[in-house]
Amino acid sequence: MKKLITYTGILTALLLSTGHFAQAQEKKGISDQGKGAIIGGAGGAVVGGLIGHNVGGALIGGALGAGGGYVIGNETRKHKEKKRIAAYRAAYYRKHGHYPNSYVYQKRKY
Repeated sequence: MKKLITYTGILTALLLSTGHFAQAQEKKGISDQGKGAIIGGAGGAVVGGLIGHNVGGALIGGALGAGGGYVIGNETRKHKEKKRIAAYRAAYYRKHGHYPNSYVYQKRKY
């Protein structure tokens, strides 16, 4: 009987420690860099295969295309971020009359 209780306790502890509890999860899409790398890699592989007429050409073209696509995707992400920050600053300025994190200096009266 003691063995049964001990094994049941160990099994319960193991199941509770490894169980996946339900949590709210945020669905995240693929990043701009990832999209660029996938599209560039696929296009580069096709072009490399056509030009090189073998698998080696397709692999080299895919690698170069993925690298180029990643760089283009990264620049796209930076551009979107700059536009988002500019829109935020413009809305903040319209509401408050000055840009966020800017200090308003006043002349001191001596």
